[in-house]
Amino acid sequence: MTDTTVVAAAPLPEVARLTLSDLRAALAAGWKDFRRAKSFGFFFSLIYALIGLSFVLLGAGTMMWTLAISLAFPLFAPFAAVGLYEVSRRLEAGEAMDWYKILSVVVAEKDRQIPWMGAIIVIYVLFWSFLAHMIFALFMGLSVMTNVSTSYEVFLTQNGLTMIAVELGVGSILAFILFSLTVTSLPHLLDKEVDFVTAMLMSVQVVKQNPVVMLVWAAMIAAASLLAMVPLFLGLFIVLPVFGHATWHLYRRALV
Repeated sequence: MTDTTVVAAAPLPEVARLTLSDLRAALAAGWKDFRRAKSFGFFFSLIYALIGLSFVLLGAGTMMWTLAISLAFPLFAPFAAVGLYEVSRRLEAGEAMDWYKILSVVVAEKDRQIPWMGAIIVIYVLFWSFLAHMIFALFMGLSVMTNVSTSYEVFLTQNGLTMIAVELGVGSILAFILFSLTVTSLPHLLDKEVDFVTAMLMSVQVVKQNPVVMLVWAAMIAAASLLAMVPLFLGLFIVLPVFGHATWHLYRRALV
């Protein structure tokens, strides 16, 4: 007999008004979770660090490796993030920090909505890569005889400086859009039975209702991540788990 049991979707939460104090509280809670479960933070951060090092060791000067790694990252990164959210969820609920159970939750996400989120991020990365190349061609198309990888002075020309400004402007806008789609959607998908489209729309609503606070949060993540990459990505072993745990706590404050 066929099982026709349907899991009821979770009711949609309310979007809360956030303040900068919520960011401080979420970050403090993220730091506390990291200190209580360092081994899990280091383990899931290792995934990000290895991919980052792969960019340096394999991707340098090799287009196919760079493309393969850049597409692999958004597919695997959400699962690592889910691991951090699950650790925070268990600490919050007073549940045991069991490696098997936590990793089982991460693996089980492959049959839920997280892969769809990974696919959306991959498509987004491909679109941004295509757009970045179009902008480069638009401004630097007449400099085809210049090896831009060794002749950096070409970027100091009027066209070069304009291209850099446009790339940074468009990239910042696209990055913030992606941030808006994912800032609460990933922990939401772990926490509730909800489809990825609804989770993304709720995430956008959080940003729309709290634009200044979420812009500050995005800037904090970007600045901390950039600084963490400087010493051979080693800083990511602290920054990623702290902000990963903090994202869970911010989600809990943002959607009630």
